[in-house]
Amino acid sequence: MRPTPYRQQIYRAGAALTCAALAALLAGCAAGAAANSPLVGGSEGSLTPTAAAPAQPSGAAREGSTPAGEAMANTSGGATSAAGTAATDNVKRTVTDTLAKLATGTPKPATAQVSDALTGAGIAPAALQVSQSRTPTGLEADAIEAAVLQGKDCVIGQVREGAVTVTVLPVLASGKCFVGS
Repeated sequence: MRPTPYRQQIYRAGAALTCAALAALLAGCAAGAAANSPLVGGSEGSLTPTAAAPAQPSGAAREGSTPAGEAMANTSGGATSAAGTAATDNVKRTVTDTLAKLATGTPKPATAQVSDALTGAGIAPAALQVSQSRTPTGLEADAIEAAVLQGKDCVIGQVREGAVTVTVLPVLASGKCFVGS
C-alpha cells in the first residue's frame, strides 16, 4: 500500500527533524568530548575519573566553588569559559557524590528522593529536572535520571540498580536538558 501525500509529508518532516536533532547532538559531542572527563565505575561501585584533575594549592579557593548556603547551577551566560568549566565540574562532582550516596542506600530511588537529595546538596530547584520513577502504566522504571542546567551544559546523572553514571552534555535548543515535559 502506497502512503498518501499527507503521510509522505509527515514522514519527510519527521526525517528532517531527526536529522537536525542528530546533527546537533553530534556537534555537541564532537565539541565537548575532549573537555569532558567521563566517570568509570570501579571494582566496588566507586566512581573514578578517567583523566586526572589538576592539583590545586591547599587553602586556595577554587574558582567554581560555591559559598555555603548559595544554590548551585548559575545559568547566567556571562561567565568566562574557565569559570564556566570550573562551575560545571563543581556541579558534576556534587551530582556524582549525591547520587552515589543515595544509590548506596536506595538502588532504585523514587523521583522525589532524587529531587530532595540534589536540592539538599545545594542544586537550585529551577535548574533541576528529574525523570519519573514510574511508567504511565504504573511499572517501576529501569533507571532514574536527573539533569542540572549549568550555563551551556547539562550535567546528567543516572541511577540504574545502584550504579551511578554522570556525564556532561550540551543544553538542548529548548534551553532544557530533557526532551518533553
